[in-house]
Amino acid sequence: MSASDFEILDERFARLPCTTATIHKLFDKCDWAEGPAYFPAGRYLVWSDIPNNRMLRFDETNGVVSVFRNPSNNSNGNTVDRQGRLVTCEHGTRRVTRTEHDGTITVLADNYRGKRLNSPNDVVVKSDGSIWFTDPTYGIDSDYEGNKADSEIGASHVYRIDPHSAEISVVCDDFVKPNGLAFSLDESLLYVVDTGRTHGAQHPAHMRVFNVEPSGRLSGGRVFADSTKGLFDGFRFDTEGRIWTSAADGVHVYDPDGTLIGKILIPEVVANVCFGGPKRDRLFICATTSLYSVRLFVNGAKTF
Repeated sequence: MSASDFEILDERFARLPCTTATIHKLFDKCDWAEGPAYFPAGRYLVWSDIPNNRMLRFDETNGVVSVFRNPSNNSNGNTVDRQGRLVTCEHGTRRVTRTEHDGTITVLADNYRGKRLNSPNDVVVKSDGSIWFTDPTYGIDSDYEGNKADSEIGASHVYRIDPHSAEISVVCDDFVKPNGLAFSLDESLLYVVDTGRTHGAQHPAHMRVFNVEPSGRLSGGRVFADSTKGLFDGFRFDTEGRIWTSAADGVHVYDPDGTLIGKILIPEVVANVCFGGPKRDRLFICATTSLYSVRLFVNGAKTF
């Protein structure tokens, strides 16, 4: 990594990048790379190429990229649950699914009170097994990332799937376009991005933070940070509670107090990130047409 590859805005960022490391471009034939999810048991990363209706797989042991799933139902966000299974948001089928260990697909959510979901975007699994996902309209706004259609629900919400009853509930209904989401290290807080700016300059381009009640309900919802370059999208936490989030000029890093402390500069708009590698010190970056990675002096928070 050279001096031109990162920007130190606060001395707290200076010790985080490895200045002798290199930002590697691992693949560059996507139309919109999204949803990275790392599987430590196999040392591979799965991510989505939404417009091309496929999921790709990067094998960390040999550097080979192959097709993981095609068609993928215009998959977007992915995560790994506590049992090591893939959980996926699908634009094309307007649902959230889980890929079982034997390869079969289980539908976790495709409607709310009898009305089809819009196009589930990003997903996270809490330690109690509950599944939380966002549902903006990007997959039904046009045919580019899914299938153009009207919203049956008429709004874009954040949802929770109960781990015992499988009941789907709305946990937040005051977003314009909810997008990336992640829990704090102790799961007492839920951070959610609003990319409403895509649908009008009057709408937000920020990240909010909510208190997570024991019942699963949310409270609060203050703005944690406004994006200083383009939009936030997907993001992850490191083991010290810093947020590594996508932005228009690369990866922005926020201290837990909300200060933007530094950037990893990428020559494409970044959509999402994910920590991986045997020590979780390798940051994988989905950026428009490409998948990048860089090694850091920090470790990603363990989520399973």
